[in-house]
Amino acid sequence: MIDNYITGSVIKKLRENKKMTQEELAEKINVTSKAVSKWETGQGFPDISLVEPLAKALEISVIELLSGDYIQNSNRSSNMLKSRFYVCPVCGNVIRTIGETIISCCGITLPPLEPETESASTSAEDSHYIEVEPVEDEYYVSLKHPMTKEHYISFIAAVSDQSVQFTKLYPEQAAEARFKRARVKYIYAYCNHHGLYLWKAK
Repeated sequence: MIDNYITGSVIKKLRENKKMTQEELAEKINVTSKAVSKWETGQGFPDISLVEPLAKALEISVIELLSGDYIQNSNRSSNMLKSRFYVCPVCGNVIRTIGETIISCCGITLPPLEPETESASTSAEDSHYIEVEPVEDEYYVSLKHPMTKEHYISFIAAVSDQSVQFTKLYPEQAAEARFKRARVKYIYAYCNHHGLYLWKAK
């Protein structure tokens, strides 16, 4: 089931962004310019069989076309420090990207997680406080957080400019992980009730 379908205003906006006429778009997807005009004025919708060709002609993904959002990943240098995390509320799937993009899971377009910084949990007694202890060439990372089936830390990740180290956690485990220290700048912890938390290396 598709909750969102392509609107005429989205088609028009994307076409104009590409500096393309209705005739040029019509030619690319083998329809008449009158058909494109009808879509853009709300007098009809493109057939489902035209969704993929339309997305290709407009040089965006099908998900972007259906959602009406055009997101271009500006992280061309593939810097790991710009990693973004997405979590599906239905299946719990965790997805990491290098930079912002469009991610869909279980039929839902997922927003990137926005982390709370250390200042949001300054007390070491706070259950979302990320405690980071250097041990030789590693960081031992822990949180004083409940790990029940309903409320738990889902993952902890350590991000450097070269790599992402990731530990998936499950209820009844300890909220802890060990990571190689080399070049690590950020450590993230994700609570399934309260979201993403961030620790920054000094």
